[in-house]
Amino acid sequence: MRNATLHAALTALLLAVAPRLGGAPSSAEGMTEMPLRSMATLQGVRGNMLLGYGLVVGLKGTGDTIQSKFTIQSLANLMARQGVAITTTGLSVKNVASVMVTAELPAFARPGQRLDITVSSNGDATSLAGGTLLMTPLLGPDEKVYAVGQGSLLVGAFSVATLGSANAKFHPTAGRIPAGGVVEREVAGSFNDRKVLLYNLQDEDFTNAVRVVKAINQELPSASARALDSRTVEVPIPPEFDGRIVELVARLENLPIQFQSRDKVVVNEKTGTVVMGADVHIGAVSIVQAGLSVTVVNARRDMLPPPVPKPAPAPPAPGATPAPVVPDEKPKAYTLEPGTTVGKLAEMLNNLGVSPRDMVAILQAMKESGALKAELKVL
Repeated sequence: MRNATLHAALTALLLAVAPRLGGAPSSAEGMTEMPLRSMATLQGVRGNMLLGYGLVVGLKGTGDTIQSKFTIQSLANLMARQGVAITTTGLSVKNVASVMVTAELPAFARPGQRLDITVSSNGDATSLAGGTLLMTPLLGPDEKVYAVGQGSLLVGAFSVATLGSANAKFHPTAGRIPAGGVVEREVAGSFNDRKVLLYNLQDEDFTNAVRVVKAINQELPSASARALDSRTVEVPIPPEFDGRIVELVARLENLPIQFQSRDKVVVNEKTGTVVMGADVHIGAVSIVQAGLSVTVVNARRDMLPPPVPKPAPAPPAPGATPAPVVPDEKPKAYTLEPGTTVGKLAEMLNNLGVSPRDMVAILQAMKESGALKAELKVL
């Protein structure tokens, strides 16, 4: 009995220290847990883009000029529909601007629901501040009217011109109208009539797709979920949820999913910004670029061989003129410790004055050499 107890205690101790001794990592090591709704979207549940053309009136001399012929024609057509016949010759539109109106029709939007709309000048107006958008139909890709927009613009910018000089802050030729759109038509289709759900992963990955399938089938064995590819997971509607798809989606979207994200390094060449995960490290590599030498080692400094001393120059021969002494240029050589991250390397290169273009070139070369074990994306 005592031997059995001792054996069990030793087994538990070995299992506890095995990861520290270089054994196989735990299944949860490096994993992240998040609900299904945070890593996948439901196919068919999305917004739809709307677009319209309209006129903004009430501007204080900051509207379109006579060079914008379409604004003059649009104003004449609008006045004609109101029973006022005018000619376009010599018509001034400095208080009017032609604009494009955009909005997004949310999923399952119903008639009467309010939308935020964005108004942008498409003529030569200098500012839309203080203007009012006239009733503008908003059309979908099928050329049908789904909403109507109208209201006073909110422009978070200004434009001032005095004595031939102008000053503008931000973009005074674009503004928003909160709740300025009204839904007039809903998108056809019944959500509860579906026979299958299709989830699209935000990042394609075969392993994560299999994990999603496993989590769904453990929660609902009758669902018989399966992965169609590395991004799409198909979930047939179980019989007990027939006609109750909303309840099924509410149950599935909160499922905790164990997944491991890919290591990725994103570089913005224009600004020199480098964004990476905390676990992106660099392997052993030597970098030589424009007089700069950087070495990343996988051993401790005290294990490196000592540097070879530089031999002293030979003494000049008797009676010979000594050669002029040229001071040696201080070499730009740097050695980084084991486990160096991409962030530390980027910070060092930035402090040394390396240009963003050269930094991108260095990271690309490291990726090709295999020292950078992550996906590199250049913006």
